[in-house]
Amino acid sequence: MSEAPESPLGENPATSRRTLLCGAAAVLAAGGGTLAVAGCSSSSSSSTSTSSGPKTPVDVGPATAVPVGGGTVYRDKKIVVTQPNAGEYKAFSATCTHAGCIVDQVKNQKIQCPCHGSMFAITDGAVLDGPAPTPLPAYSVAVEGGNLKVTPS
Repeated sequence: MSEAPESPLGENPATSRRTLLCGAAAVLAAGGGTLAVAGCSSSSSSSTSTSSGPKTPVDVGPATAVPVGGGTVYRDKKIVVTQPNAGEYKAFSATCTHAGCIVDQVKNQKIQCPCHGSMFAITDGAVLDGPAPTPLPAYSVAVEGGNLKVTPS
């Protein structure tokens, strides 16, 4: 079995590309740019929150827009809200944990990602079918005045 050729600096080319891309992302982030970067960390921990302090609830609209046994994707807010049982609302990040695509629908009691086919449970965001490695992050959701208020965790 042959190994990947080494670069002139003695590094594996894949490692060099990853280092370069992660460094570029850090420069963009420091300058106020936005870039989603997957695979920069060598640890298995994944934290999506970069700031501390209280989170502001987001009004996503009327609770009646979320069908029982299904859900609604609020693409512009990157939130998906489901209603597994009548009156029981769950909210999750709509950003797939595989490649950062936004999930596009809730069908057959599954939250579905169009990019690579990952599917998540409407009850807890658990991965039902990969390649997504981890569940969708759960958010707090409440019904106030007939509207859904979602608070990112």
